[in-house]
Amino acid sequence: RVQLVESGGGSVHTGGSLRLSCAASGYTFSTYCMGWFRQAPGKEREGVAAIDSDGSTSYADSVKGRFTISRDNAKNTLYLQMNSLKPEDTAMYYCAADSTSPRCGGAWYRFEEYNYWGQGTQVTVSS
Repeated sequence: RVQLVESGGGSVHTGGSLRLSCAASGYTFSTYCMGWFRQAPGKEREGVAAIDSDGSTSYADSVKGRFTISRDNAKNTLYLQMNSLKPEDTAMYYCAADSTSPRCGGAWYRFEEYNYWGQGTQVTVSS
């Protein structure tokens, strides 16, 4: 069965960096669109970034230039490098997989597009 396990969250100060990882198993990782989402208390889950099977990427405007999504198909692992972190980046971060397509498409930011989810890893940024 498909499993996604996130790691790498933690607490940092404004301007700090973190690298999130998502270890995937139970399917052919290289063929799926993959995404990172986040959810802060009292807010809706929002798309942060997505990457196609061929490596094409998409980002939310709020993280462009600060976050980088990448994937290592040989290791079945998805990454999110987060730099210049801000308090508003504080949230639970989730890894997601769309098994229906290798391309994420224009609706990559919609959580309905993904059918597998990890349990999340907490990121806290303090000023």
